[in-house]
Amino acid sequence: MLSALQSVFSVILMIGLGFFLAKRRWFEGSSSALISRLVVNVALPAYMISNLMGGYDRAKLLDMLPGLPVPFLVMIVSYVAAMGLARLIRVQKDRRGAFQSMFALSNSVFIGLPVNVLLFGDASLPYALLYYIANTTTFWTIGVYGIAVDGSIRKNGPRPSLVSLSGLRRILSPPLLGFFAAVIMIMLGIRLPKSIMDTCRYLGSMTTPLSMLFIGIVIARVEWKALRFERDFLVILAGRFLVTPALMFFLVRGLDFPLLMKQVFLMQAAMPAMTQNPILAEAYGADAEYTAIGTSLTTVLSMLSIPIYMTLVGVLF
Repeated sequence: MLSALQSVFSVILMIGLGFFLAKRRWFEGSSSALISRLVVNVALPAYMISNLMGGYDRAKLLDMLPGLPVPFLVMIVSYVAAMGLARLIRVQKDRRGAFQSMFALSNSVFIGLPVNVLLFGDASLPYALLYYIANTTTFWTIGVYGIAVDGSIRKNGPRPSLVSLSGLRRILSPPLLGFFAAVIMIMLGIRLPKSIMDTCRYLGSMTTPLSMLFIGIVIARVEWKALRFERDFLVILAGRFLVTPALMFFLVRGLDFPLLMKQVFLMQAAMPAMTQNPILAEAYGADAEYTAIGTSLTTVLSMLSIPIYMTLVGVLF
């Protein structure tokens, strides 16, 4: 437990450093976007390859597969619950897609993956990736569709298509492609030269510190005067930090899965909303301000929820 709490403190320190540097105007213009691109397009794919190919074989990978349907099921149930709640509390029709996405889907790669690695070590990576596969697939199909519907309602335009070529390209993101490349090479028995593995390891080691710095930058840019604690946001917070994690806990506690898989799945389910939500709301003509406030609130409050859930996973399992 002490080791876990120290890891949580490391997370907070790195995020705090990013916050401090952002307030000192170190990250002006497109510099924060550069950090995001470095993590997603370079560090994370390299980390996938170095970690998976360095510690897993065909048998270990096949043992993980039964866990993949679990996060899919939890996200779908949570999303359906969000649809019902959106009607119950009378969320504006042109905000419901964003509301449902923020309620049910978590930031499982940019925040969730490095947090899990810090808390549980590299052994947690494959389980974090299982959750990521389910989350990114659900987000770039159902989640994006809902936000696109919001935009069509605001503009009185035609309803968008659920499945699109652009959505498929986003599902096949660089981290996921890195994961698939590593899995294919492991299944085929292909070994990369030491020089390439070392390069991937060095590049992959940037993932956690850069991710945490970026979160601090995002929090530093929150316009606190614009934050309004409307009922919608309180329900979104409940979905992110109570409802979805509770669904995950009650599903996995009776399953014959490795303890670490259960712990990682619970932590992933309790992560803040996807940082892409407000970007997509802007792109589709939906309510970008509403989505940015909701996403920012979940990100800020995750600094409280992460240590709480890290304590809980040791008690619940």
